[in-house]
This record gives sequence, C-alpha cells and structure tokens, in this order.
Amino acid sequence: MTFAILTKEEFASHANSASYRSFMQTLEMASLLEKRGFKTQYVGWKTGTQITISALLYSMPMTGGLHLEVNCGPVITDRSHLQDFYQSLQDYAKNQGALELIIKPYDTYQTFDSDGNPRSEARQDYINELAHIGYSFDGLQTGYPGGEPDWHYVKDLSGLTPQTLLSSFSKKGKPLVKKANTFGIQLKKLNRDELSIFKEITSATSDRREYSDKSLDYYQDLYDSFGEQAEFMIATLNFQDYLRHLDQDQEKLQFKITRLEKELLAQPQSEKKQNQLRELSSQFETFETRKTEAHDFIKRYGDQDVVLAGSLFLYFPQETTYLFSGSYPEFNKFYAPTLLQEHVMKESLHRGIYHYNFLGITGLFDGSDGVLRFKQNFNGYIVRKMGTFRYYPNPLKFKALSLIKRLLGRS
Repeated sequence: MTFAILTKEEFASHANSASYRSFMQTLEMASLLEKRGFKTQYVGWKTGTQITISALLYSMPMTGGLHLEVNCGPVITDRSHLQDFYQSLQDYAKNQGALELIIKPYDTYQTFDSDGNPRSEARQDYINELAHIGYSFDGLQTGYPGGEPDWHYVKDLSGLTPQTLLSSFSKKGKPLVKKANTFGIQLKKLNRDELSIFKEITSATSDRREYSDKSLDYYQDLYDSFGEQAEFMIATLNFQDYLRHLDQDQEKLQFKITRLEKELLAQPQSEKKQNQLRELSSQFETFETRKTEAHDFIKRYGDQDVVLAGSLFLYFPQETTYLFSGSYPEFNKFYAPTLLQEHVMKESLHRGIYHYNFLGITGLFDGSDGVLRFKQNFNGYIVRKMGTFRYYPNPLKFKALSLIKRLLGRS
C-alpha cells in the first residue's frame, strides 16, 4: 500500500472505471490545463498493483514556491486509504517545494431536494478526515467562493427516454419547453471557427451580470482538448419562420373558435363553453400581439438566423456537465435556454449517460437565486460539495509572503 506517481494510462484506466467523477479529473482537462500554462501530473494510491485512488494534480509557480491543486478530486473506488492518500500528498507537496496545496473534493457533503430541503445527513466525517491531518478548511459556504460553486443542481436521468423526458420536468417547466418548441427555434453545434459566436454571447452575459468571462482562446483550447466530449450549442431563430409558425398556429386556433361558436349557438347557456371561448379569444389576441412583435423583429433582422442563446456541455460516461452559457435578454420570451437543456438531456440519454450536472447555484433558498429558479424547471435535486481545504508545508513562510503582498497591495 503506497502513494504513487501514475502514468497517464494508469490514471485514465482507474478514473474511467469509477462510477463517480468530475470532468475536472480527465485527460481532456489535463490537456486544457497544459495549454493554459499549468504543469500536470497524476498521483494515486496503490494497494499491491491495484489503484484505488487517482487524481489529476496541477501546479503553477507562485511567489516563494508552487501552487498545487486537486480540483473536484481525487477519483475514488475504495475509501479505505483515503486519509493515507491525503497525508502522503502533503509529504509530496513538501518535497516539491510547494507553498500551498489546495484540495477541492468531489465528495457530496449533503443532498437536498429541488427546494433546498435536506434529503440526507451531513457527512461531517468527510471534513474531519482532512482536518484531523492538518488541512485547514475554508468552511461551508454559499455563493461562488473563488468563482466556483460548492452547491450543484443535478438531475437523475435513469429510467427516462427521450420520449418521456418532458414528462419528468416540473409543473412550470413542461409548458415552457412545450411553448419554446412552437416557435421554430433551431439548435446548432458550433465548429471551432464559429466559437466567436459563443464568445459574443458569454461576453454580453458576463457584462450584464458582472462576472469575468473566459477568453476566446480559452474556448478554442477547450474545444481542441475535449473534442467530441464538448458541445458548443447555440439556439437561433429566423423571424420570418417565426411569423409563419404564428400564422399556422393562429389558423388552428381560429378553427377551434369557429367550431366552439357554432356549438354555443346550439347551447347558449353552456357556461363551460363560454369560458372556453373567452380563453381561446384571449389566446387569439396574444397571437396578434406576437405577430406585431414578429414584424418588428423582421424589420430589424430581416431573413437572417438570429442567435438567442448558447451553452457549452461536456459529456463523460459518469455525468454530463453544463459548464458555460449566455443569452440575450431581448429574446427572453422565446425561452431558448430551455430547449438547449432539453437537447443536452436527450443527447445524454442517446449516449447512455444518466447523470446530468447543471452545476452551480448559490445555496440560498430565499428566492434570490434566479439561476436556481431556472434549473428547478427541470425537476432535479441539489448536492452540496465539501468545499476547499488548504495545506501549507511552510506556514511561516506563507504568512510572511502573504503579509508582504498585502503591504505591496498585490492581494
């Protein structure tokens, strides 16, 4: 039983065999990190010749030493020697001249239903396991500490098919997706030379929501690293097509109204039919409003396919991940992001992937999290990850350097 430096092949073999892991612990992610200037290597724990723990460990030089990190890992198939692995990783960090070692485990600390009500007991023992051997804990947090969420919204796709998927959405989500599917929206997977389209969407969204966007070359590096495991998807709408859809649907509605009016002539006292007629007439007026809006859009955009929203999805056997996205508020009424979500879940089912991770929410359930409200449309549940653990091989040196940086105004 020993801590070991693994080959790329050993890491891949073990990580691929695990039932539970993040895209952050893949060869594809290692490739992306290397393109972004990080050094990567693979470490693990062996019992005899069998690997029971593996991790992608990456590093970057920092003032006074190295920054080492395991993000969303390690990958675990047997927890028996997990504490031994974490302790050996400390020794390894010391030998490498690391100034700090960061661990962000992918273990689930606690599970909640879609509204944030606990469904499982908190795993305080997971936190104690690391704290006991000298890792400092950032604490259980909400929001996006360090830009990364500890709270994930997820959906179990097992038992579903592409045909039954819609019925699994929430009471509010089902009509939104149905409505979005009537507008003539088209979904398209972008090629590498089209990634500027995706970048424009995310830039506009990040400016609006005041967060840092990734660069175009980052998206290009990700595309190159992840290959067929990544889908940069956009939703587009041709407003002349949209107007044709409105005309067709309004004609169908007019047919129902005419038939109901004839029925009312025979049964003028039918309150039920009168209520139905009022509802259909209201819907007819809504079509008139939408057609006016469609003409305005056509004046602005003509016959071009207009981008409404975009999302990046990553597919791996253990789970599909919803990584980045953006949309244009001008087109919110078309609910295009719901169709992108329906697409990724159907694609996951086609690929035999039955766990879908929508990723981050704030962990606040007071109605302030609009991202949570959107994801709740798809009727999943919530998992809380353990958070961030830190180890300083030379704590006095780290404190001294941190103080100097503060005095120089660099932190």
